[in-house]
Amino acid sequence: MMAAFVFGLLTGILSGFGIGGGTLLLIYMTTFAGLDQHTAQGINLLYFIPTAITALPSHIKNGYLEKSILLSTILIGLAGTALSAWIATELEVALLRRLFGGYLILVGLRELFHKKDGAS
Repeated sequence: MMAAFVFGLLTGILSGFGIGGGTLLLIYMTTFAGLDQHTAQGINLLYFIPTAITALPSHIKNGYLEKSILLSTILIGLAGTALSAWIATELEVALLRRLFGGYLILVGLRELFHKKDGAS
């Protein structure tokens, strides 16, 4: 129980920085806490709500919201989330885990090799 608390706290801090603490939490829940992929994804979605809400005032204060595209982005995100959740519940857990692992590899490779704007 203490490990779950500590890991939740650390991933919450990372989420506040926009690092992707939810992804790390998902890995923790499936690898170390023994939860199945579908349950872990559901918990991860619930976890995201309070972490996003607590980070939002800081992003608003610093001008990081593009208000002209906010509504369309929210609506498209909700539709994409609903569709993806439906698809995920229809997939076998083993396939879902492989797809998620492949996604993490692609994101990791992009982070390693993608040149940032303004970088030399």
